[in-house]
Amino acid sequence: MSWLKKSASDTQITHGRRLWLYASAAIIMLLLVIPTLIVIPMSFSDSQYLEFPPSNWSMRWYYEYFESARWMRATATSFQVGFLTMILATPLGTMAAYALFVSGHKLARVVFTFLITPMIVPVILIAIGIFYAYGKAGLNNTIPGLVLAHTVLAIPLVMIVITAALRTYDLNQERVARSLGATRTKAFFVITLPQIKFSVVTSALLSFLTSFDEVIVAIFVSGGSNATLTKHMFAALRDYIDPTIASISTLMILISTTLLLATQIFGSKEK
Repeated sequence: MSWLKKSASDTQITHGRRLWLYASAAIIMLLLVIPTLIVIPMSFSDSQYLEFPPSNWSMRWYYEYFESARWMRATATSFQVGFLTMILATPLGTMAAYALFVSGHKLARVVFTFLITPMIVPVILIAIGIFYAYGKAGLNNTIPGLVLAHTVLAIPLVMIVITAALRTYDLNQERVARSLGATRTKAFFVITLPQIKFSVVTSALLSFLTSFDEVIVAIFVSGGSNATLTKHMFAALRDYIDPTIASISTLMILISTTLLLATQIFGSKEK
């Protein structure tokens, strides 16, 4: 157990003195992960109801999902809205973060805080406000309305990630390019963007997942043929216990994990 006596940081704190922190982190991770992992074996149950552990194993509910036109339509809607949200939120959030970071204005911090309020305000309040605003604008139950709503939720994440990346970037490199005649726009795309592209890709991924996993706003402003996958899952769990949601949840875990791993692999290759 010699590793317990090794320094864990530059402050000379040993791993042994941090053992309580490691144990706490492990317990928290287990509490977060175990409920998710329970869903996976439940999705392979042959029971008519959610059952853990399964008494009989089967792919029944995966067939039920892929053969259902209603579930497939909702899945296509979620992917479409997620992709459009990513396309819209990533550049908008990047531009906002960059503008506020380089402005140096004393009100920049206030504006930044204002723009990330969707992360602070309870989502249910945002959903209610959007629902009534869309009612007057005729955007309820539409793809554009859902994309705009999810973009509002995704932009704060993009801004936080991009701002963190810019804090580790030396803006003097961009200033040198501008002093040699490059416009600010060209200097950004040629000098700055290539150095923060991993953060941009991460922001795009988070934007997609924010939309793909979101349910509260979707309950209020999506419906009919434009209902999302998460809204159908909520309805299935509320109105009747449909084990199909376990198979869908497993597939969503697989998609999210794959995207996160792909991003980390991309980032490790860039370093």
